Amino acid sequence: MKALPDFPWDRLAPYKERASAHPGGITDLSVGTPVDPVPESVRQALAAASDSPGYPLTYGTARLREAAANRLRRTHGVAADPAAVLPTIGSKELVAWLPTLLGVRPGQRVIFPELAYPTYDVGARLAGAEPYATDGLLALGPEPVPLVWVNSPSNPTGRVLPAEHLRKVVSWARERGAVVASDECYIDLGWEESPISILHPDVCGGSHEGLLAVHSLSKRSNLAGYRAAFVAGDPALIKALLEVRKHAGMIMPAPVQAAMTAALDDDAHVAEQRERYAARRAALRPALTAAGWQIEHSEAGLYLWASNGADCWEQVAELAAKGILVTPGDIYGPTGSRHIRVAITASDERIDAAVSRLQ
Repeated sequence: MKALPDFPWDRLAPYKERASAHPGGITDLSVGTPVDPVPESVRQALAAASDSPGYPLTYGTARLREAAANRLRRTHGVAADPAAVLPTIGSKELVAWLPTLLGVRPGQRVIFPELAYPTYDVGARLAGAEPYATDGLLALGPEPVPLVWVNSPSNPTGRVLPAEHLRKVVSWARERGAVVASDECYIDLGWEESPISILHPDVCGGSHEGLLAVHSLSKRSNLAGYRAAFVAGDPALIKALLEVRKHAGMIMPAPVQAAMTAALDDDAHVAEQRERYAARRAALRPALTAAGWQIEHSEAGLYLWASNGADCWEQVAELAAKGILVTPGDIYGPTGSRHIRVAITASDERIDAAVSRLQ
């Protein structure tokens, strides 16, 4: 196993302390944790299933898998088979362990974007593999690659990959026998662009062979505390993941399975939450621009990818002095060293405080 890096957000501790000392209190726009209520229907489903003394199913209930497949079909145009859906204990757990679960070997390269969620790198290291950040697959030549990550909408940049780009990735991977894992945790939050799933027929040609799509309910349903997510795609890959996860005891609690089913059945609360985020984004984005930050990409997702030209840590310090905590861009890769990631997940009151301070 290759040595793991320090947990990146630990480096923010002194800046959080400084922001917290602001007379008006901290506005935390760093990690992006949900702050709005869990939908009542989801809470009721959790409570109703709370008397669950037996072991739950690693595969998830048939009702849960059906709800996930129906959601993919209804909202994203994906012809999903409920048998090819597998619940996971949050999406980060799957991202971290997928190379290991797929049997990626030491010395093999796990590919992910140049600007990327740090856990892709960590997952490769946990498997003893070689993490390799690149936006250009052709540069790899004929080298066999076991796993390629794509992330659209991107965390941190909010960039949306068009269907044509994703088709090329799928074609390239299939020629080499590589698995493509698509992190689609923010797919419900397109603003100027409409994200498309890698499982959509316009991307994959109607076949899910070699493809996995990862979906989370943390942001769309405020279920970060529930650790509710799922992976769908190639039935053979899902079956292989299930077998390993059964041995390893990677099981979502039964009450959470019931709550997740309720959330997947209900589109109304997703639309309501989206409107909350849209309003916060509409307030924060022009305030940052007026204060000297340029917003790049950010067509989708829960973050604004911004820069005023200075080193990212200087920008973090400048905003911390105003009581605003943001994330430095270099956490996501060296090319982010002049950017910051600004979350729009704070409460309306805290977003208004940030806007006032930026003015």
